[in-house]
Amino acid sequence: MAVIRIAQAQINPTVGDLNGNVEKIAHWVQQAREIGADIVTFPELALCGYPPEDLLMKCGFLDDNMIALEELIPRCYGITSLIGFPHVENGKVYNAAALIHDARLAGIYHKIELPNYGVFDEKRYFHSGTECLVFEMAGVRFDITVCEDIWIEGSVTECHASNNCAQATLSINGSPYHAGKLDARRRVASRFAAVTGTTLFYNNLVGGQDELVFDGGAIVVGPTGQLLACGRRFEEDILVFDFHADQASPPLCDPATPYFTCEPMGRRDRPQIAPYVASDLDETEEIYQALVLGTGDYVRKNGFNKVVIGLSGGIDSALTAVIAVDALGADRVVGVTMPSQFTSDETFSDSVILAKNLNVELITVPVRDIFQSYVTALQKPFSDGSPGVEFENIQARIRGNILMALSNRFGWLVLTTGNKSEMSVGYATLYGDMAGGFAVIKDVPKTLVYELSEYANRKAGREPIPRSIIARAPSAELRPDQKDEDSLPPYDVLDPILREYVEEDKDPDEILNSDPSVVWDVVRMVDRNEYKRRQAAPGVKITPKAFGRDRRLPITNRYLDDKQNRNRKCR
Repeated sequence: MAVIRIAQAQINPTVGDLNGNVEKIAHWVQQAREIGADIVTFPELALCGYPPEDLLMKCGFLDDNMIALEELIPRCYGITSLIGFPHVENGKVYNAAALIHDARLAGIYHKIELPNYGVFDEKRYFHSGTECLVFEMAGVRFDITVCEDIWIEGSVTECHASNNCAQATLSINGSPYHAGKLDARRRVASRFAAVTGTTLFYNNLVGGQDELVFDGGAIVVGPTGQLLACGRRFEEDILVFDFHADQASPPLCDPATPYFTCEPMGRRDRPQIAPYVASDLDETEEIYQALVLGTGDYVRKNGFNKVVIGLSGGIDSALTAVIAVDALGADRVVGVTMPSQFTSDETFSDSVILAKNLNVELITVPVRDIFQSYVTALQKPFSDGSPGVEFENIQARIRGNILMALSNRFGWLVLTTGNKSEMSVGYATLYGDMAGGFAVIKDVPKTLVYELSEYANRKAGREPIPRSIIARAPSAELRPDQKDEDSLPPYDVLDPILREYVEEDKDPDEILNSDPSVVWDVVRMVDRNEYKRRQAAPGVKITPKAFGRDRRLPITNRYLDDKQNRNRKCR
C-alpha cells in the first residue's frame, strides 16, 4: 500500500503583491519539504492573490504573473507542488493550477466550471477549460480541480473522477466566508468524494481582501464522504495527511486526458503523522474571528499604521474598538470622543472607561461650540421654522470632519461604526458617521452586535465593554432624549424583516411574521437608501448576502411604489 504525504498550505497572499506571494509560497514549500511531504497544494490564484478582479484585464499584470511563476518554479525542487495562478494561452485567460514537479513545470490545469453569482463574476475574466488533468504518483492517480469544479453536480470533473480515473482529488479553492458557509462547504466536499469514490483534499484560501474574508479550514474527506482531517480556520496553516492508497490505478478512462507521472520525493524514513482535526467554532466565535481577520488584513495590506474610531459611548463603536484592538493591538488604535450638548454624562464616561479598559489612546474634541457656529451661520438662510433633522446631521458631519482631519494629519485609517440594520434603512448620516475608510460591522445586524459584544467580554474574561453600554437603549444622541426606536421598529422586529428581504430576497408580501404595514415601511426605507450605501466604506462580509458585491439594486427604482399601488387596486 502506498503512503503519500500530502500537505495543504492554506496561505494568506496579497492581491497584486507578486514578489511577496512568491516568497510566501516558497517559504511554505520549504516547510512542506522539511516535514517530508510528497505533494504540497496552495489555494486558488495564490500567486496573484484572490480575487484580482480587473487586474486580469491588464496585459502587464498577466505577463508579470508568468514571470513570477517562472521565478517560483526553481524553488519548488524536491517536491510536487500545485499552485493557483492566472494563465494566458492562445490569447485566452484561464483560472489555472500549475503542477510543478521537482522544479519543472509538468502540466497546467484550466478551471472548467466558472461561478458567476453572488460575489463571483469569473465569466467576466476567464474562459472555461475543457480538459481534466491527471498525474500519477507511486501508482496512485490524482485528479486536479479548482473550487467550483466540485460544486456542480454532474460536472466534467465529477464525471471524470467517477469513472475510476483517479483515487484522489486535489482541489484548490478561494471560497469566501459567511456564517454557515463551512457546513455548506463540507456537504459539497462530502458529496463529491462519495459520488466519485475518491479521497478529496480540499485546500482553501485564508485572509481578508476588501469586503471578503477567507477562512481557510482545509479538509480531507474520505471516499465514503467521511471527514478525515481538517485544518485551523482564520489563520495560515499547513494540514498534513498521510494518504494510504492501493497501488495500481485502473486504466485511464479517457486516453485523451493530459497525464503526468511524478515520483514521490518525501523522505521515506519519516514517522507517520496522525490526522489532525481542528476544533469547530460556534457561529458567534467564527463571525468574530472573521471580523478580526478582515479588519486586520485591510489595515495591514493597505499600509496603515493606526486606525481611529469615534467613541460615542454606544455599543456599535465599542464593539468596533474591541475588534480593532484584537486585530491590530492597542498601540495601533486611537479613540476620539466628541461630546455635544446632547451627550449624557453616562455615555461620555463609558467612552473613557472603554478606552481605559482597552488601553487605547483617547482624544477628546468637544463639538458644542463648532455646532453653535453652524447654527449662527445658517440662521438667516434657515429663517423661520423649528430645527429638524438637518441640525442632527450637522453634528454627525462635524464629527466626521474631525475624524477625517485626524486621518489626514496623522495617516490614520478611520473605522466607521454603523451596523447592517442602520445601513439597511438609511439610519446613518452621509458624510457624517458614514465618513471613513473601512466599515467593520456594516454587515452585522444590530441584534448580532449585542451577541458579539457579550462574546468579546466572555473571551476577555472580564468586561472591556462596560455593562452599562450593553444595557443602555441605543441612541444617536443628536437631540434631547433621542432613542433609535423613535425612528425605527425595535431591532428584534427590524432584523428578521431585513434578513428575509435583503438576504433571502423575499417579496414584502411573503414576510409574514410582522405587521404588513411595518414590513412595507422597512422595505421602502431599504430601497430608498441605496444611494447612501453606494457611498459607504467597504466592510467585512459575514452574512450570505451583504450590501455591495452581493446585492446590487438600481438607485433610481420605483418598483415597490408601483407594486404597492397595484396591490391596493387589486384589493
